[in-house]
This record gives sequence, structure tokens and C-alpha cells, in this order.
Amino acid sequence: MTPLSPAPARTPWWREAVCYEVYVRSFADGDGDGTGDLPGLRRRLEHIASLGVDAVWLTPFYPSPLADGGYDITDHTAVAPDLGTLADWEALVERAHALGLRVLVDLVPNHTSAEHPWFRRALAAPEGAAGDADRDRYVFRPGRGPGGEEPPNDWLSAFGGPAWTRLPPAGPGPSRWYLHLHTPGQPDLNWHNAEVRAEFERVLRFWMDHGADGFRVDVAHTLFKAPGLPDAGPGQHSEPLRNHLMPYHDRPELHALFRRWRRLVDTHPGPDGTAPPGGRLLVGEAILFDQERLARYVRPGELGHVFNFAWPEAAWEGQAMRRAVEEATAATAAAGAPATWTLSSHDLVRPVTRFGGGPVGLRRARAAALVTLALPGAAYVYQGEELGLPQAPLADARRRDPVWTLSRHTDEGRDGCRVPLPWHGSAPPYGFSSAPPDRCWFPQPDDWGPLSVAAQDRDSASVLALYRAALRLRRAHPAREGPVRAVGPGSGEWFAFDRGSGLRCLVNFGPLPVPLEPDDVVVLSSAPLSGRTVPPDTAVWLRSAPDTGFPAL
Repeated sequence: MTPLSPAPARTPWWREAVCYEVYVRSFADGDGDGTGDLPGLRRRLEHIASLGVDAVWLTPFYPSPLADGGYDITDHTAVAPDLGTLADWEALVERAHALGLRVLVDLVPNHTSAEHPWFRRALAAPEGAAGDADRDRYVFRPGRGPGGEEPPNDWLSAFGGPAWTRLPPAGPGPSRWYLHLHTPGQPDLNWHNAEVRAEFERVLRFWMDHGADGFRVDVAHTLFKAPGLPDAGPGQHSEPLRNHLMPYHDRPELHALFRRWRRLVDTHPGPDGTAPPGGRLLVGEAILFDQERLARYVRPGELGHVFNFAWPEAAWEGQAMRRAVEEATAATAAAGAPATWTLSSHDLVRPVTRFGGGPVGLRRARAAALVTLALPGAAYVYQGEELGLPQAPLADARRRDPVWTLSRHTDEGRDGCRVPLPWHGSAPPYGFSSAPPDRCWFPQPDDWGPLSVAAQDRDSASVLALYRAALRLRRAHPAREGPVRAVGPGSGEWFAFDRGSGLRCLVNFGPLPVPLEPDDVVVLSSAPLSGRTVPPDTAVWLRSAPDTGFPAL
């Protein structure tokens, strides 16, 4: 494989990296079957590289019955036949490396598919000691109450309903139930089992042997469950500030596991027999809102990044967003780690819609992008965010997300942010596929032509142009590490912070324009300014003239 260019002097490479998330089935279709795939992604890598990002993270491309969009996996070391081959993966990595992009694999260790060979063996295993080894890879328990008709405890699925499914009786004893914190098609693995731990070390080695530069760890906070599986009580999945109190979240055993993985990814050679320059990245999806607890995952020797969900969950309001910035940077700085920022993902409502929709939502999303990319630490950009795509409407019959079904059609789910990208043209499928629109992974809106990559590539005022400019300037102005202390009125109409020497970000949330200082020079703005004032719902990047940096805040 083509080696990467030498790592910059400031290592590891990922401390200030910007990573681009690809939802593979909705990015680009290379074979015309209506579903995005690895060859399609490889042919579109130049778009990602043109943004100025450092890495690309691929959502699962493994064999899967698609009970949960590919996060239900039957083989963690294979490529789904409809998405390509292992040779396609290797060609993708080679092309990405030639473009200066590192490639991250989505590791899904909490569960497998219910069709995984391990789980099929567990279901087929005889009752008693002879079948215990097969069952012990998962979490099986007898039910409560007469005849075991009640679930073993009160745990709930993150997608709705009980986190337990009852199996048919296999003998005179009480029925057995199996645990699934997500869909019934995703049985949870037992991470106290040594065979499970060894298997995922094998998975890590496999993808490193095939060129992976790092891993995003799905639901990294749920692997170990409290001994005895005690009841969780109220507030499950509805009071996220209490997540760390749940007996299936944030267990202390996780940190020893991640320290072991860190040693493995730091020392395991790549395809050329040497460790990659700048090291490999481990990024955790840990849905915790206690910033001090969250920062424990990125202490020296553990993960490199951990997503900070307090940022995308913050309302478009100055006090809330300032608090999210200051608390996260204080906690990660105390841990000796960078903060990690993301506005959107394959699980979140797109920012344009989340911030109000229409012109107002778009204006705020542009401003939020400048704030996010100015913050010190790492950042993640989700495909289509750089185009200002809104959440796409879908007919109920086209929804795929199990959240829609398990919530009894009360939660629309995440499908609206997973609609295929528009590449060019004025009508679906906008260059995503050569298949007819009705055969594509999801239908695209009829009015996305002006949002396509080709249309925005010609428009210097487009969202795409804004992202390219911001990422170029961000690279030219490395951040000062440490806590961010913003300035602004206590009422929260606006706040400002320094990225480092020479670059300041100011964002206006209030109803009135905010005047600039006489020496402020506007480097980049999310919207046109009103003379020497920053209009509402606008962010600007500033430098002082002469460019000697800013006074300490």
C-alpha cells in the first residue's frame, strides 16, 4: 500500500485531526444497484480530500441482515457482498493514503447479529453444562416470576421496549431470556468472557493487517454490565444526565480493556511490517454527559478521542453552548487530552433542521460550523454536513430504522440523516447511483439539486465553500491546548474565544448586531456582515491588525 506522507512534528496526528464520517450505503454507489459501496466511496475520495480533513471514518461495511443499519454484524472480519470485497477495501485504503487520508474502521463490540454463528450455536446448545460455553459468550438469564415469564430485570432497550427477549422453553425449567440493549436482532456479548475479549483483539489485528489507521468504538460505554444485573430503575434512556448511574453504562472494567487495546494498536505492525507514522486512533462513542467521567476515557494510555454529546445536544443559545465548551475543555485538559467536537452524525438530526429549519436553520448551522471548527481539539464532519443538507422527509413505508418500529411509530428515527448524497444534476438520484431513484437505498428529496456537490462547487458563498475555507484556515492556525475561557455577556447574547495566537471566534446568538473592535480583521464569516457589526445567528473568525495575537482573555 502507498505509505502516508511523514507525520507532522506534532504527534500523534489525531490530537487536532478533522475526521469525515461516511455512511457507506448512502455515500456513492459504484455498481448501480442503488446502494452505496466501497468502490463508489473510493471514486469519490477526492471530494473528501478537497475539504482538507485528515481522516475518513467508515460506518460498518460488514455482512449484516440490517436489523439496525449494519450495526448488527454476522462477521466482523469480512465485507458485505453488496458493498464490495476485501480487495475493494484494500484499494480504498491505498487510494486514501495516496490522498493523505487515514482510514478508520467502525468497531462494534457490544453485540453481534442474532444470525452470527456464535449466537446460533448458543441457541442450539443443549441445556445444562454441555451448552454453557456457547451461551456464556452472551448474556442469558432465567426469567422472573412464576414460570420465568417476566424479564430478568427492568432494563430497557435504547430503541424502545424491554432489553430482553424470551426464548421458547427447552425443558421443564423456567424460560431463558437474552439481553439486547438495542434491537432483539443484536444480542449483547458477555465481556466478562475471555473468549469474547480475545475475539475482538483478533478483529483489531485483522483490520490493522489490512491497513486500518484506527477504530471508532461503537457504544464504548456499555460493554460490561454490573455483576448480578441489578434493576436500573427510572430514567433509563430518558434522563441522559444520569447515564453513568445505569448498571449497564460506564463500568470501571472498561478502562483496563481500553488500555489493553491502546497497547495493541500502538505496537501492532501494519501491512508493511511497521507501525504507522503518528500512531493509530481509537475514538469512543461514550454517551455520557458528566464531563469529568467522560474525560476518563481519554486519559493517557486509553482512547484518543471520545465524542462529546453535550455539544450537539446543546440548544442554539449562548449560555448553553458556552457552558458546553468550557466544561468539556476543562475536563479533557485535566486528563491531558484533546476535546472532540461534532455537530452531526448518522444518529443525529442534521444541524440545519435541529437549529430551526429553513433559512434560519441554515444560517445557524453555518455559524455553528465555524464555532465547532475553531474550537481546540479534534472535530468530526458527517457526510452532507458540508453541503448544508437538512433532515430529509421520508414516507413511513420507506423507513428502515428499528427505532420507528420499536417506538410503535412515535419516533421517526434516524433515517432522515442517512439519505444518499446529491453529487450533481437537478433530479434524484443526483449522481449517487445509476439505478432508478425508486431502487436507491433511500429516496432523495426533489429539491436537492441546488445542494449538490457540483452546484456548490461553483458557488463561492456555498456551505461547501465555507467548510473548505474554514478547514484550510484551521490547519494554518493550530490551537492552543488547554481549557477555553470564553468572554461575553452573562445573558448569553454572544461569546468569543481564542483558538490560539492570531485567531479568535465570535458568535452572535442575540437579536441585535454585535460591534467589532477597531483592530479586528474579519478572516471568515458564516454570513455577510452589516458594516462593522456581526448580525444575529452569525459567527466570525477574526485576527488583530497587526497579526500579533490577541490579549489574554
